[in-house]
Amino acid sequence: MGEEIEKEATDTRRVTRLIRLPEVQQRVGLGRSTIYRWMAEGRFPKPVQLGGYAVAWAEKDIDEWIAGIIE
Repeated sequence: MGEEIEKEATDTRRVTRLIRLPEVQQRVGLGRSTIYRWMAEGRFPKPVQLGGYAVAWAEKDIDEWIAGIIE
């Protein structure tokens, strides 16, 4: 029969949505240059490398950054 999956294991598993630069810009209201400058200054979340020159940000990181700005 099928294997039983522990409830705790499924509770901690979350899907992380990755978002590309145009969506990040729309959400935070900043331009590309400002985003990259603030990343270099440590004021904005860094993206994850997808391969080659492609990068994306974890949606959770952007949402947390926005919440921190609002506070």
